[in-house]
Formats: sequence, structure tokens, C-alpha cells
Amino acid sequence: MRIVVLFGSEMGTAETVAEGIAEELTEHEVAVFDMSEFDITGLDPEIFHVIVCSTYGEGDLPTGAEPFFEALDAHRPDLTGLRFAVFGLGDSVYDHTFNRGGEIAAEKLTKLGGAQIGEHARHDASGETKAAVLGRAWVRTLPLETATLAPA
Repeated sequence: MRIVVLFGSEMGTAETVAEGIAEELTEHEVAVFDMSEFDITGLDPEIFHVIVCSTYGEGDLPTGAEPFFEALDAHRPDLTGLRFAVFGLGDSVYDHTFNRGGEIAAEKLTKLGGAQIGEHARHDASGETKAAVLGRAWVRTLPLETATLAPA
């Protein structure tokens, strides 16, 4: 299976998590991209996508994810058949906006026809578990057998 791991980061934590997730997927063909440099025409339903997205400011997408999601909003591609999983990062100190970046990412992809697979991971920077450790454990729980291309 081909897998693309896309990260949107403000301080680099999402990038570190994305790289760790990719390292766990040794049985697959995996590529990691910064969302700020990824062309949305590369969102291929035959490729499983893992989205790693932090939360910035008042529950916003991080700067590194803005170009990607602005392009999705502007072009509104049909993502029917696209399967994806989301690993969100946040800090529960900001309880009303905790992990909102990952939630926004999932909402936007689903609205365009994508289907979220597996548990939506929500890392808490105020917790004791490091984001990279949680990311590696989480990706091993994804039901990748259900992430293959579904009939249209």
C-alpha cells in the first residue's frame, strides 16, 4: 500500500511525529510531505493519507497547513474515495480549542468526500506522553486493511 503522511506544523512537533509515523510503516511505500509544499492534485484515492496537524493560536490551523487548506477551499476537489487518518496535536490548557487544528483538517477533507479511517488521535502537550511516542503507537492501531480504495 502507498501512504502519504502530510504534516502541518508551527513549531516542528508535527513534522517529528510524521517522520516517526513513517518509520513505523516499514511494510508500505511511504512518503512524508510538509502541507505547505504539497500540491492538492496529489490527493489520490489510491493512496492512503495520514494527516498530522497541530493547533495554533485560538484553535486555528498552523501556518504550515494554511496553504494546503486554502487550496482545498478555493478549488473544492472531489475527494470521493480518499481514505485518511488524523493525528492532531494540541494542549488541553486551551480546553475550548484543544486539538482544533486536527478537527478542522478532518472536517474539510470529509466535506469534500474523503472518509476518515481509525481513531482520531489527539495528543495533549500538557500530558506526560511525548507526541512522537503516541504517534508511533497510534499508527500501529490503524485498520489499514480498510484503508484501501473503496468502490465509488
